[in-house]
This record gives sequence, structure tokens and C-alpha cells, in this order.
Amino acid sequence: MLERVWGNMEKRRFSLLYLLYGNEPFLLTETYERLVNAALGPEEREWNLAVYDCEETPVEAALEEAETVPFFGERRVILVKNPYFFTAEKDKEIEHDLAKLENYFRAPAPFSIVVFLAPYDKLDERKRITKLAKEQCEVVAAAPLQEAELRAWVRRRLESQGASVAEEAIELLLQRAGTRLSALANEIDKLALFAGPGGVVDEAAVEQLVARTPEENVFALVEQVARRDIPGALQTFYDLLEHNEEPIKILALLASHFRLLAQVKWLAQTGYGQTQIASALNVHPFRVKLALAQAARFSDAELTEAITELAAADYDVKSGAMDRRLAVELLLMRWGARPGRKSQR
Repeated sequence: MLERVWGNMEKRRFSLLYLLYGNEPFLLTETYERLVNAALGPEEREWNLAVYDCEETPVEAALEEAETVPFFGERRVILVKNPYFFTAEKDKEIEHDLAKLENYFRAPAPFSIVVFLAPYDKLDERKRITKLAKEQCEVVAAAPLQEAELRAWVRRRLESQGASVAEEAIELLLQRAGTRLSALANEIDKLALFAGPGGVVDEAAVEQLVARTPEENVFALVEQVARRDIPGALQTFYDLLEHNEEPIKILALLASHFRLLAQVKWLAQTGYGQTQIASALNVHPFRVKLALAQAARFSDAELTEAITELAAADYDVKSGAMDRRLAVELLLMRWGARPGRKSQR
């Protein structure tokens, strides 16, 4: 759906009405920006681009703008933000003439493109206005991308800037930067600039330019624990401290990560697939894939014990019974002293 809509925009095949909704704000913004760039030249935007917020202005003001013939250029673009009347949200102080909006949906001005930008997970399809919007608008539902879509998005964004990318580099980039599109976009733009037109982004470039997130450092730390590489785990911990990460935050991240490992392992054992686990836990499928591989390195008892020990360490630190840094060090050394699981090394 998204590729088709973007492709039509590039070919300057526009709908008169767009409804963009969902919980992936970067995709919503990217779709709108692609539309504006394709529909209006830089010199036209001052005259023919207008933005209205339904939490501040009645929707009929935007419709009046849309019904005004462009003074300069062939079309207008009208952005209508936060159209909460498409949702189950209660009415706010602003009164909207939805009858006029219904009439506009049935007969939109031929010289205006009206975009409704609705940053909501769900729309209330029981409402007549929502049903009509879905019937009359080009609808884009911006949900978090699945792993294959995410990889394609990374590749496409790099190629749009003249660079190509190795598949192994995409894997490492997703591990390093995570799956949040805004963070990924920043790293991709940096990598494209480094590679230059016609260049190739490889693993070495990602290693050199993309810093690990705290969550990715914790993933690496747990991986070192699983291999009983405690010197390596301690070094990762010290690296985090050098980057001004608080030990109490590291304890919290470790606890969150071990809980995730326990949850994905249990759900996998009960027959859930990767996509089902991601949906049940509300985490990205790529993160679930990595967690499943790592969880296999621990027994159920080890995961339960680690969570219990992390809770005890958190209590000791917050109650003042133990130094924050020492609490993490003792945990890592305690985990390293346990016998490894040779079959899973």
C-alpha cells in the first residue's frame, strides 16, 4: 500500500483526499513530505500550502481554504492535523461542522489536495464521518514495519541518496540502532554521506559510524554473560559508565531484557510464532528474533534466577544497602561463576 501511494506521488498522480493514520509518526510525516515535494514547487509553498490543527481550529476553516482557487500555481495542499472526530475521543472545546465535511468528501475541490493527518492507533469506524472518509480518501495506515519491510526501507533510503548497502550491514545497523525509524533515518543519512554517491555501506562502516544504543549494549552484555565471558561483560559495563550511563539504569535495562527473554522463551514453548510473540508483547518482530536466539542460551531456571537477583540488587541499591556500581559488578561475577551450558555455546 505505502509503496503504491509513494509511487503515484512520484509520478504526480495525486488523490484529492488523503487520510494518513497510525502509530508510526515517522512514516506519517514522510508520506506527507513526499506529497508536498511532489505536488508543490519550492516557490509555490508560501502561497499554496496551509496547515490547520483540529484541536485549535474548526475543520470548516480548512475546507474554505481548500475551496479557494490557487492564486499562484495549479493546486493547493491543505494539511488537517489531529482530526480527532474520526476517533472515539470525546468532543473538545472546538466545534466542527461535520456536515460540511461530509459534503466536501462527496464533492472535493478539483484544485486542492486535502490531507488528514491522524496520529492515532485506531479510528472509530462506527462513525458515519469515519466510514465516509475511508470510502472517499486515499487511506494510508502507518503501522510499524515488519522486518522485511524495514530492511527494504533501509535499502531504499540509502539508494535514494546514491549509496548501496550490503545485507550484513543492514543486519548490524538494525542491531545497533534499533527499529525506531527516526533514529534509523539519522544513522542512514550519516552512512550515505560517508559512502558518497556510488559508494557501498558495509559492516565496517556501520561498526565505525553507528554507536550502540544502551539497549544494544545491554544485549551485548547479556550475550557475554551467556558465553561466560565475564571480563568482556565487565568491560561493556565500564564502557557504559564512561558514557555516563547510571548503574541503576543499567540494572533496569538488564531486568527488562531478562524479562523479555523469559517471556519470548515461554511463548515460543507454548507454540507461538515470532510474529505472534511480537504482537503479544508489543515489541518489534526483529527484536523478538534476536531475543529468541539469545534466550536459547539460558535455561528457564537461569532466566528466573537472574530476574530475581536483579530485583534484589535493585532493592539493595535503592535502599542504600549496596553501592550501585558494586551491585552490577557482583551480579556479573556471580553469573560468570555458574557452570556454562556447553551445548549452547
